[in-house]
Amino acid sequence: MENSNMVWDDVRVFLAVSRSGSLNAAAAALSLGIATVSRRIERLETALGQPLFLRHHTGYRLTDDGSELVARAEEMEAVARSLGAALPSAQEVSGTVRLATAENLATALILPALPRLRLAHPNLVLEVLTDIATVNLHRRDADIALRMVKPDRGNVSLQRLGTLGYGLYAAPAYLERRGAGPVDLDKDEVIAWADSHSHLPAAQWIERVLRGRAPAGLTTSLAAQVAACSAGVGLAVLPHLLATPRGLICLDADLGIDQGIWLVTQSDLLSSRRVKVVAEFLREVVAEARDTLER
Repeated sequence: MENSNMVWDDVRVFLAVSRSGSLNAAAAALSLGIATVSRRIERLETALGQPLFLRHHTGYRLTDDGSELVARAEEMEAVARSLGAALPSAQEVSGTVRLATAENLATALILPALPRLRLAHPNLVLEVLTDIATVNLHRRDADIALRMVKPDRGNVSLQRLGTLGYGLYAAPAYLERRGAGPVDLDKDEVIAWADSHSHLPAAQWIERVLRGRAPAGLTTSLAAQVAACSAGVGLAVLPHLLATPRGLICLDADLGIDQGIWLVTQSDLLSSRRVKVVAEFLREVVAEARDTLER
């Protein structure tokens, strides 16, 4: 079995899974997400051209090729440990990274996963800036950003991590009150956005379907949209990320207004270890939430 294409990060995950027999246990031991552990095992198997585990409902068991790899992987582990002992500072990440992002991504996606980052890097501080209307990467207001609008200028590096999907949602109480039947946007109550937010794709979609009809209410924040919809005020266009956990019912998941989620990094900070750590953390968080984000 050739090992020239093996990456140490993948081998480290392989050893953790082989020792624990479980993705969950390996993820906990390495302070990684389960999706990241699974992805790295698949990447290693692809690089080697061999399945390394038999997947059972009771856990992961090594194949013959996997068992053969263990000794070589442990040799790599010993070398990595000796290098770490010789260069302890190389493993330490400290300082502050300023992250600009939307309020909904911060509260529903990033902050719930933050303890994992803190556990792995206790000396790293993440400053989360959610007032993205005033945050400007070009002015160095932030080091890195996770946003739904793709920048078209500036000395930045871009990577699309996923999609923020939207749907037309209603509360069970609203549906019970209106009675059975398909959505009728000529009659159903709809929660709209105030004029100050008319640039938003959700606001524009609502304006098109209302065709001049008065809405059930107007808000200036997603939190207020979710609250109004949850209270049964009317239908609302909401991200799946926010609506699904609150028990709201999706009536239409194909509105044509889904948005890309972009990782934006100052180009001259790409080599910064702390920025790279935060960037990888964000990649993992978005990957793990893909089903919820895209529905």
